[in-house]
Amino acid sequence: MAAQNGKDLLVKVDLTGDGLFETMAGLRATRVSFNAEAVDVTSLESQGGWRELLAGAGVKSAAISGSGVFKDAGTDERARQIFFDGETPDFQVIVPDFGTIEGAFQVSSIEYAGSHNGEATYEMSLASAGVLTFTPEPVA
Repeated sequence: MAAQNGKDLLVKVDLTGDGLFETMAGLRATRVSFNAEAVDVTSLESQGGWRELLAGAGVKSAAISGSGVFKDAGTDERARQIFFDGETPDFQVIVPDFGTIEGAFQVSSIEYAGSHNGEATYEMSLASAGVLTFTPEPVA
């Protein structure tokens, strides 16, 4: 696979609850991470004293973070509403030449910053709040 342009990794939010996704305004940097907790079932009978993990057990989660320029667009307003109302709407994360991850996320933090001689910026973190689906990028 060839190198990918970072600006093509997109975070989109469902604006109205009807499956209409729009890219979060002003994002400059984004990151998505997936986690699976391990369940250790090692015992005195474990061969050679090696750790054993229980397959298929544990909690799976995903986190999205991003930072960018505050634009006061519809997606900024929606992110604020999601945070203050404690909602868990659907988001999409599009990873170029990989696929699309979709599911419910909670906005776990929003931070705004700015200096007198620069632009207003924001940082946002999202935590998965249910089952996620993955749709692979079609092979050309």
